[in-house]
Amino acid sequence: MFMKDEKILIDSSDKFSDDSWFKNQEERNFILNEGMKIINKGQAEGKIIGGNLCTLNLLQGTEYMPDLENSILFIEDDGLVGKVFNKEFDRNLQSLLHCAKNKNIKGIVVGRAESNCDMTYEKWANIFKNKKELVNIPIVINANFGHTTPIFTFPIGGYAKIEFNKEVKIEIQD
Repeated sequence: MFMKDEKILIDSSDKFSDDSWFKNQEERNFILNEGMKIINKGQAEGKIIGGNLCTLNLLQGTEYMPDLENSILFIEDDGLVGKVFNKEFDRNLQSLLHCAKNKNIKGIVVGRAESNCDMTYEKWANIFKNKKELVNIPIVINANFGHTTPIFTFPIGGYAKIEFNKEVKIEIQD
């Protein structure tokens, strides 16, 4: 991503981990990855904006809040709240959508939640399907970024093309 000026295709890893990798590299716990899952089908392209959802929301109302116009949001959050993750993510996402009113968000890529959050496809679908702002926006969950390993790098302010139909295709260009 940093060394070459070429398109990068983002795939799902075979396994992932959300263990404390920094404590013991010899005894890692890897989990079979089900891969990215489509919430809303569609295709879009736009500027990449994103990061940790709670942190992004802290920028609202400041000069540091990025312009969400014509963006593909890459968002994730940590598992500090555990089993109420879905409620916290839902609240924080709605706050961001209120901030982005009439900004024409083109699509959303969501980083994988940590295992202690107990997120299922149904919980994710509930969050996104109940937001009128997202009805016709392509959305995929469980991408390899956030607070799990492996993590792909995406350039904030870069450019992404997404296609979520029968398969997930994410193409990034800096």
